[in-house]
Amino acid sequence: MPHSKYLIVGSSHAALEAVTAIRLHDEGGSIAMLTSDARLPYSPTILPYIVSGRSRPENVVLRDAAYFAQNNVALQRNAAVAGVDPASKSVRTAAGAVWTYDKLLLATGGTPVVPSVPGLADVALHVLHTMDDAIRLRDAMRQAKSAIVLGAGLCGMHVAENMAKAGLTVSVLVRSRPLREYFSPRAGDMIRSAFAGNGAHLLMGRTPACVERHGDGCAVTLDNGETITADLLMVGTGVSPAMAYLAGSGVETGRGILVDDRMRTSATDIWAAGDVAEARSFWGGKAVNGILPGAVEHGRIAGADMAQDAVVRDFPGAMSLNTYHYFEHHSVSVGLGGQLPDDAAFDIDEQVDAGRGKYRRIVLRDGRLVGISSIDDFVDPGIMWQLIMRRTDLSPCKADFLAHPQATGRRLMSQLWR
Repeated sequence: MPHSKYLIVGSSHAALEAVTAIRLHDEGGSIAMLTSDARLPYSPTILPYIVSGRSRPENVVLRDAAYFAQNNVALQRNAAVAGVDPASKSVRTAAGAVWTYDKLLLATGGTPVVPSVPGLADVALHVLHTMDDAIRLRDAMRQAKSAIVLGAGLCGMHVAENMAKAGLTVSVLVRSRPLREYFSPRAGDMIRSAFAGNGAHLLMGRTPACVERHGDGCAVTLDNGETITADLLMVGTGVSPAMAYLAGSGVETGRGILVDDRMRTSATDIWAAGDVAEARSFWGGKAVNGILPGAVEHGRIAGADMAQDAVVRDFPGAMSLNTYHYFEHHSVSVGLGGQLPDDAAFDIDEQVDAGRGKYRRIVLRDGRLVGISSIDDFVDPGIMWQLIMRRTDLSPCKADFLAHPQATGRRLMSQLWR
């Protein structure tokens, strides 16, 4: 029965950052990493570029075999975890192997959500979650002339763009508006217009009522009775934390694995990090926040705490931060960029330059920045994130900040970082 001082389940950003943090404080303790994937670690954010052909699978690894050898990390591929037993401090893989540990990190990420639509399970469909998914989708696009995409989140929109650029006729079913978590209705209209101008049509307010086979493709009947057909069907309706293996373990879960500000779970010597963890939200309560910077921060904190770093800092709270490129446009959303809570008073400054195709919205509360989003109007997301996290009072320079957020933000942070 193999044993490791530090056993890490998962191999993406949170897991790898934890390894770095552990090795800073414990150079010799044994580390084993179990991953369900057959490949060396890669970032899920690169998958749209595999679909488009801009990147090749062999060129996008986050860590190569030499890294694991140099850092004395035993990487076990094709090792999906099927169960965790905190009492015996053991992990069981789907193949039946049992690993024991001193300390365990669960960084298993998310799994695609496939909606319960009549007939959907009976047709060929694609998701985009793993490298193999990306390769299958890329190859299928080469044989297709039309496609239907369910969902208008980041995954669905990335795929729709790649399909349109490949020459496919694309229909995207949008329940409310595109990227509603990150952008306002006005910004969503600008994004929709850009997609329509490039051959990807967003069907607003439409949901699938049923799905049927149609030749080698599919036919989707919409909630308004209309039926559309396509050669290819992509489902991009979100992900949920991958934690089914915790059934019966006693580890507390909500929407994700519940953790404290050091990424500790309810079970002794078990931590969780990344898209699977439900941590404190910057806005109050807890949240699952599936973004890359958050996963990195989770992993850094978890690894440092596992290695008993005396100066490890508590997690400051989850906050949205996204940059999104589409059809030569550049957009940013930090903090409360889209749908706003109904229980607070906000000061919103929204500016649209239709002639130049620029958009910017700044959301303040009590003189402090709580959200900013833009299209083709550059703002540094890192600086804006810092201003929000530090709860910087912008009242003395509000007019300057609304007129020139980038320059004013840089000036403020140059003072705060000293």
